[in-house]
Amino acid sequence: METDLHATLRSLRVWDPETTELRSFDPDTAPPTPLALFTSWFSDAVAAGQPEPHTMSLATVDEDGRPDARIVMLHGADAGGWSFATHATSRKGRALSAHPHAALVFYWPVLGRQVRVRGPVTAAPSQDSQADLHARSTGALAAALTGRQSEELSSLDELRRASQTAWERARDNPAEPSPTWTLYRLRPETVEFFQGDADRRHVRLEYRSTGFGWSRTLLWP
Repeated sequence: METDLHATLRSLRVWDPETTELRSFDPDTAPPTPLALFTSWFSDAVAAGQPEPHTMSLATVDEDGRPDARIVMLHGADAGGWSFATHATSRKGRALSAHPHAALVFYWPVLGRQVRVRGPVTAAPSQDSQADLHARSTGALAAALTGRQSEELSSLDELRRASQTAWERARDNPAEPSPTWTLYRLRPETVEFFQGDADRRHVRLEYRSTGFGWSRTLLWP
């Protein structure tokens, strides 16, 4: 089985020309702020047909200093930072309470691009968190009302019953609050843009917050 895995790994290609378009990227033409470039690259990813371009890896450190990562959905990006949401009582919510710093990674293989964002994280006011939740789908509200995220589950039948009840509540009262649902905002200290190159001369441009604006630095690939 291990041999099969290694053989499969060796057979795989990265950035197959049939599915990936590696575009040129001149960092000298990049805008002065990372948000402007992120918005442009995000639009490029959507236009190129990247599946779920708004999903991202979220890395945190838990109460014991152990790293953790998972895939979450981007809820917005503006002058206040990059935002995502979860229950404050979940594993990532508890980790952010203990160590309010995080890292995000977007990967858009159709263009051979990555964006990495790092910085401190703050919880939005409750009214903003609930507004974020109620702007989403009925299913999202039902999932939030099901609650108990990251707790141990005794059986899938228990989940089915709790979820069914939550769906009924969400349909009957679309404005019902979920008290632990929290919108988090990551205020970037560094934002790196990675453009892949077929000759492995990848372009890496890192924006760094200086307190008076942004500096830009190239990194070796």
